[in-house]
Amino acid sequence: MTDSPERERTGRAQPDQTLKPEFPAKPRGDSSANIRQLAIDAALWGTPIVSVYAMREAFLRDAGAKYGDLVYLSRFADWKFQLTTPNASTRYVFAFFNLKKNGPIVLDIPVADGAGLFGSILDAWQVPLEDIGPEGADQGRGGTYLLLPPGHEDAVDGGYIAVPSETFNVYAAFRAISEGSSPPAVERALDLIKQIKVYPLSRANDDTETRAIDIAGKLFDGIMHYDDTFYESLAKMIDEEPAMLHDREMLGKLKSLGIEKGKGFSPTPEVRAELKGAANEARSKLMASLPKSGESFWPSSSWQIGNPAGPETGFTFVKNGKLDVEARALMYFLACAPPKNLGKASMYLAAYVDSSGAPLVGNGSYRLRLPANPPAEQFWALTVYDMETCAFIRGSPKVEVNSYHKGLELNSDGSIDLYLSATAPNGKEANWIALAVGQPWFALLRFYGPKEALFEKSWTAPDIAKIG
Repeated sequence: MTDSPERERTGRAQPDQTLKPEFPAKPRGDSSANIRQLAIDAALWGTPIVSVYAMREAFLRDAGAKYGDLVYLSRFADWKFQLTTPNASTRYVFAFFNLKKNGPIVLDIPVADGAGLFGSILDAWQVPLEDIGPEGADQGRGGTYLLLPPGHEDAVDGGYIAVPSETFNVYAAFRAISEGSSPPAVERALDLIKQIKVYPLSRANDDTETRAIDIAGKLFDGIMHYDDTFYESLAKMIDEEPAMLHDREMLGKLKSLGIEKGKGFSPTPEVRAELKGAANEARSKLMASLPKSGESFWPSSSWQIGNPAGPETGFTFVKNGKLDVEARALMYFLACAPPKNLGKASMYLAAYVDSSGAPLVGNGSYRLRLPANPPAEQFWALTVYDMETCAFIRGSPKVEVNSYHKGLELNSDGSIDLYLSATAPNGKEANWIALAVGQPWFALLRFYGPKEALFEKSWTAPDIAKIG
């Protein structure tokens, strides 16, 4: 999950524009090689919308929710919250909407009182449509948002904040932030969640309750699978959504894979085998590209700030009339739910290699020594993720260390040593994050309420060092 700058609502191609997706050069060869390359291209192109499908399936299947419900965490996430790069120091809220089935949807956000609510509303391609909270249209004072389906041009009265969508599937991801860790402060944040109302505009005069489902401690598996089922999910989403102008060329090519709007997806065993191999190859490509996708935040540091292609385009990834398919795929392989407007409330840095430049692996032991006074007004956090899924490591007993944790051991100079290994060093359990033996991983270092020392770079984090 991530944060970005304001954009015009439609950074997409308009009818008088020609917009083509950019892919790497394709090898020439026999039909099998051509099918494999097309399937790889399709996996990269379809990553954002298949990720939405996977999250929606978790919402419906694992949470037992339906459209119009809210799914939330009453306590901080553990490994069972399987989404791309969440943190373990936030109470999340998710909602999914189907504007074709239910028509315009009202999302009523309460006035924040003793807690904060931050988040975004996104379409099926994960383009942020509007934000909620201080950076959003309600400016943190609460408001009634109206989600409008494609082609809905009727004027709507009633003081709604109109949110037009170019897709029928829309989702919202929020964070409920308590003002402290005391039970009353936490209760105020949870109460804010329960005050959110969701209902079809057609039932605006009905007295309906919005169901809020607590999934804390339950498996919520919203991670897409890079195998042949990836294309089944892609086919379903293509069937549900209107075709974007700039996707026509790819939609035409997908017919060679048996993916066509209005027709069932039933590939032959031979094609299915190619699809399975291609999806796995696409994932390998994304994993290999992630360490090279950003720029060093500090000189010669392995800590990276992300690729600007997303923030610079409002996460449409359209620039100079071209859709950057690979940058978009990397973004939504790594994360989900970017905001429309870039705030200054947080700063994220990623590390994919250790201080020697070697990939981070689960059978090693590592240490990160953070200097004294990390520049975060609210809190800092170090979180570890599975490189193959960009989610928490499955089964991990501890996915994060943050400054909220009690019992953290500080060095005499105020610095703090954080340990990352499959088993906790004796006496260092409070400062430890668990790895999985043999599993590649990466880390995100987050600063909430970042201070000037971070941006001025007078405070510097060293690279993660392998110690065993």
